Amino acid sequence: MATIAILGTLDTKGDEHGFVADLIRQKGHKTLIIDVGALEAPKLKPDITREEVAREGGVDLAALVAKKDRGETVTAMANAAAALLSRLQAERKIDGVISLGGGGGTTIGCTAMRGLPIGFPKVMVSTLASGNTAPYIGSRDIVLVPSVVDIAGINRISRPIFARAAGAICGMVEMTVPTGEDKPLIAASMFGNTNDCVLAAKKELEASGFEVLVFHATGTGGRTMESLIESGMISGVLDLTTTEWADELVGGILSAGPTRLEAAGRTGTPTVVAPGCIDMVNFGTRDSVPDKFQDRKFYQHNPNVTLMRLTKDESAELGKIFAEKLNAYTGPVAVLLPQKGFSVIGELGKPFNDVFADEAFFQTLKANLNSSVEVVDLDCAINNPEFSKCAVQTLTRLMNR
Repeated sequence: MATIAILGTLDTKGDEHGFVADLIRQKGHKTLIIDVGALEAPKLKPDITREEVAREGGVDLAALVAKKDRGETVTAMANAAAALLSRLQAERKIDGVISLGGGGGTTIGCTAMRGLPIGFPKVMVSTLASGNTAPYIGSRDIVLVPSVVDIAGINRISRPIFARAAGAICGMVEMTVPTGEDKPLIAASMFGNTNDCVLAAKKELEASGFEVLVFHATGTGGRTMESLIESGMISGVLDLTTTEWADELVGGILSAGPTRLEAAGRTGTPTVVAPGCIDMVNFGTRDSVPDKFQDRKFYQHNPNVTLMRLTKDESAELGKIFAEKLNAYTGPVAVLLPQKGFSVIGELGKPFNDVFADEAFFQTLKANLNSSVEVVDLDCAINNPEFSKCAVQTLTRLMNR
């Protein structure tokens, strides 16, 4: 028998959470109903009151309610709920969590769920489960269920959706995860234009007894990788595709944020870094590219992906940023520099080949790096077998220090 937390603003959504709770109990599981509301009295009696939730986060609920600031209230209760769920999970008092909500409820529910480990069952039934859900999910494995209609009672549409969501969380907590051989984990970043390099390195590392987790450098992938490194699960990092920093600098659609390249530095995780695909910025369809970039060099990767070449000045700026990030590393780190191309389309004779822009990156990086950061120049392109072999050898050496 599992215990499933049911999180909700019970002053506005009590009937729906009560419906889900009944279904979960019918499946033989216990429920722990948690009220994160702050307006009217709860419609459903909770097992953990809003006052208890607020205290968990150090929030003076009465003072908060008196301000009548909905945004501040949602933020405060979301952070308090995150602290509560993290403690309950750490104490093994809950086995899964489900929530239902609109805008405020989704913010509270997802914020709380993002504080839980990957693999812990999480289901969010939301009116916002469409479009760009990245701000809600972050780098966690939250299952979003579109509510289709508003969370406003039990009706012909909502009844089956809520019931299936209840069934989903029950199935998740009932599922026994098969055990596997626990090998040291390596995190690697990859993009289509560094595919050959990373897959060759992955194959060699796996043959040496490592398990390699490959993250697609699409913004979400980079953030997820950083999160796992931060968790302490990762033994080594093969960060060969750092293209998300090009998007962060120039304004592309695949940025992983300004903290990209920081987690391994804080945790001291042995790391090999390369400027994979930093010659390109990502946009959607060609007509989605901002007007200010219309005179730039483009490559149509496919109908929905337009790549833009970085300029010499932008490449130089990236060199400074990389140096700043790598200088802060507390553990062993090396940067590998492919002298003949950062990507498939950046090689000699290819559309994005620009030796002046690449050299600007090399020069500013080296000029600003501390001597503690190892630099390896390689007279080949990033997808050359020589480069992937060197990356594996370097990472293995750094891990064995």
